[in-house]
Parts: sequence; structure tokens; C-alpha cells
Amino acid sequence: MADLPLGADRDHQAWHPETIAVGHGYHPAEHHGSAKPPVYLTSTFVYRDSMHAKTAHEGYIAGRAPQSGADEGYIYARLDHPNMQMLQDRMAALDRAEACAVFNSGMAAISTTLLSLVRPGESVVHTSPLYGGTDGLLNNLMAPAHGVKPVAIADAVDEASITSAVDQALAHGRLGMIWVETPSNPLAGIADIALIARIARRLELQQGSRPLVVVDNTFMGPLLQNPLEQGADLCMTSLTKYASGHSDLLGGSVSGRFALIEPLRKMRTVMGTHLDPHGCWLLLRSLETMGLRTERACRNAAAVARFLRDHPKVARVTYAGFLPEGSAARATFERQCAGAGSTFVFDIKGGEVEAFRMLDALKLLRLAVSLGGTETLICHSATTTHFSVPKARREASGVTDATIRLSVGIEHEADIIGDLAQALERI
Repeated sequence: MADLPLGADRDHQAWHPETIAVGHGYHPAEHHGSAKPPVYLTSTFVYRDSMHAKTAHEGYIAGRAPQSGADEGYIYARLDHPNMQMLQDRMAALDRAEACAVFNSGMAAISTTLLSLVRPGESVVHTSPLYGGTDGLLNNLMAPAHGVKPVAIADAVDEASITSAVDQALAHGRLGMIWVETPSNPLAGIADIALIARIARRLELQQGSRPLVVVDNTFMGPLLQNPLEQGADLCMTSLTKYASGHSDLLGGSVSGRFALIEPLRKMRTVMGTHLDPHGCWLLLRSLETMGLRTERACRNAAAVARFLRDHPKVARVTYAGFLPEGSAARATFERQCAGAGSTFVFDIKGGEVEAFRMLDALKLLRLAVSLGGTETLICHSATTTHFSVPKARREASGVTDATIRLSVGIEHEADIIGDLAQALERI
């Protein structure tokens, strides 16, 4: 369903993201003056009378979002509910989008987007490496079941490399979508969104339609990168990560034009992948401190990355702040990002045995998947997040048995570095 105009919150266009994150999308006067959003813990909503029931359903079918006090109201929580409406308004404003759809996990947002907007027999060009869940959806489900052809881009800041992947995809059939992770999971590789969007626009003349450009913005979030302003059609974010920031809930969002978001909301209703009221409420609360958490985590990550870069037992650090001066990746990063983020990988000198020995010696850092929490998380990518990716494809993309992913939290930087230092001594 399409959102109604933002009304009193239209001022958000002049506000900074940190301000938008605190209160946009919530109007106390519409909720009995409550300073903070109430949680609407109900599965169904009572109609005032039979005509109200009819107009409510007419509004839903027509794609009009319910608004407090309007003749068309809420119907059933799987279709829409007040807390989801508030969160969608806030995420749309943060992403500088017309509309947003939120889901019960990041993977639900990814699956709904790909399954809704990519037709059987089409091809999908994508950056590499991909988050393991996205890789599995494309290669293990959509390829064999729907005849979708995934084609990887070798270098997503190089026009010739992107064009080569597009040509391979077109040899299979119509190119339906270009899926971009930037920074990539787990290597924090950079993709040039504006360049990819320009190539997508050129394809409209070649194949009669323009492939949609969808950006997974999870590693940066709305405070550090805005894919829509770079020319992307849709921005996907796993809200589980930096938006939530406390490793205690799952969520996902997709922002973009009304015309693209409405079919995703319809598919969400059919698939039952909506986010529940309490989850939406928790995210609204967590978004208020996202700016503070992001600033602290990024500052810590820069210090940790410098320590790892200079350590004799570390072979590689992929931190975006270390991109070579004068390189295409560096130029792209400086143009489209407001910071380097706080998740990256490093390779220890050795392999799985040495990596496990170091990880098992940690005392403060927590060995777990996910990222973006207040606590520092660390994992061995090849045997966790990318375990399902075939070894040859995983290693070709740069994820080896020596690769360790690190999501730096908001603890004191000296304690994080101290724990890594003592653990590395075990190798």
C-alpha cells in the first residue's frame, strides 16, 4: 500500500538524520498525548460499523495506508498496524524515500524483494561476495526452481567489469535486477552505485526495459550512506543490525518509490512476513540512539583496524578507511559514504587452525554471527556466515579459511584491542 503524504512531518526534508531518527513518524496528539509511541498489541481492529468495514477494505485494496482518525482504518495486523506505519514513515524519511515496507527479518526483506520483482527466466547481476543468505536464495532456490541466472561482478567500481557481467547476463535472457551490496559482506568491498545506475539506464534502450538497481545498505545504514540519492531504485537494510543495535530483535526494510514498494507490501501480506508491533516499537526506540552508537562504533573501528593492520600476525585488513589513495574504490567511497562503518574482515597468517585458536582465546569479544550491536562480535566467515557458499566460489570472492569478520561495538577501544592482542599471541 502507498503511504499518504507525511503532513506535519514534511519538515523532515530539512532535518539531519539524527533528528529524524528521534521522532519522525509519530504524532503524540493522535495517540492520547503519549510522549512516546504506545505498543498496539492486537491482532485485529474493530470496525465502527458495517460501512466502516467496507471503506477500510476499499482503502486497503486501493493501496491507501490507514491514518489515525481517518474513515479508512486498520483491519488486521498482518496487513498493517500503527507501529509498523510509524516505523515505515521513519525509515522512509531516513532513506530519503517516498515509501518504505518493513519485514520481520532482513532475509524476509531480501526474499520478498527478489521473489516479487524478478520474473522466472530472467537474470540477476550482483556484486561479489554476497551475504550467504542472498547467495543461497539466488543460487540454490531461484536458479534451479525459477530459471534465474545469477551473474557476479568481479570489480564493482570498474565500468568494464560491470559491463562484462551485464553482457553475460543478457546472453541468458532479460536482465531483471542488479543487486548491490556495498560495502559487501564480509569483505567491506565498495561498489559504485551511481555508475551501476547509469549502466542500468543504458540497458533500457538495449532490452526495452531498465533493470532495477537494489542496494543492500546493511553495512552502512542510513546515517553513513544513501543509495537512493546515488541512483538506486530500492534500498534494503537489515534492521537487525545497526538500527536495532542491541542484538535483541530481527527486522528488515526496503525503501523507494511508492510504485515499487506497494507490490512488496502486498507480497508481505500474502507471505506473512510483516514485523510485529512490539518489534516495531523496539526499533522506533533503538533508532533514537543510532547516531550516537554509530559515531562511537566507527571511532572504535578505526582504532582497531589500525592495530590489526600493524600486527605481525595479520595478513590483510579490509577496512574501508584503508582504501588506497587515488584508487577508483577510494574515490567512490569518498563520494557516496559519510564514514567507513564498523564492520570489516582481517586475515590472520595461517588458516582455519590458527583462526580457531585465536578465536577460542578471546575473553571480551563474543564469538557470534550478526553485526551492528553495542557489543563487539567476531566470527570465522568460511565456517559460519558463508558456510553454505561453495568453497571455490567463496575463495574466488576473497573469503578464505584465514578470514575473520569483526563487528566493532561501543566498548572502550583499549579493551577491544587488548583482547585481540592477547588472542593473537596464541597463534
